[in-house]
Amino acid sequence: MSEKTLFTQEDCMQTGYDMSINGKVIVLHPSSLPEEFRNAKYQMYFCTGGNGSNPNPIGRYIFTVSLAEGEKLRWNRNDILGILKPELLPEYAQLQLSQIRPNGSLDLKNNEPQYSGYCFLPDGRYTSGVGLCSDKEVIDYIEMQKEYQHRVMICDREDFCVFEMIAGQIVHPLPETMEAYRKEKQEQGRMEMKL
Repeated sequence: MSEKTLFTQEDCMQTGYDMSINGKVIVLHPSSLPEEFRNAKYQMYFCTGGNGSNPNPIGRYIFTVSLAEGEKLRWNRNDILGILKPELLPEYAQLQLSQIRPNGSLDLKNNEPQYSGYCFLPDGRYTSGVGLCSDKEVIDYIEMQKEYQHRVMICDREDFCVFEMIAGQIVHPLPETMEAYRKEKQEQGRMEMKL
């Protein structure tokens, strides 16, 4: 795919104010950027929240992470052109996105990660793992990455793979393994209640 020089409305899967942009890769209006940064690389941000990220927002501020440099910036909702089509996200931006921890994650200075999240490009390239401190953080990480990444992998503290998704399909654990695990847990729950 050739690199775009500037994203337009046609590159967005949704535009307007009637949608949530929280947890999505968004595109800024070129006019919101300084002249020297008016190109596609600097239009892409991951929205991490803010009152302006809600559908038909009352507030206007949104909080973002730049997919060009990883810098955290605040924008206004009217600076947003729309939500980028996932297939248009360049590889360098996919790698940058893979390094963002989910909104509301525990501080790593005071909490030890229980898992590491990894995302891989189709050719196998990836960056360092992202520390995830709870099952909720794991689920949130998978949710924020699955639309944009070729392969998402979660490893435990011993670096064993506990979850893997390729092209949006869960390949580990297999669905039938998960169903057997759920049934086993339900049976254990029933046995504990009888005791």
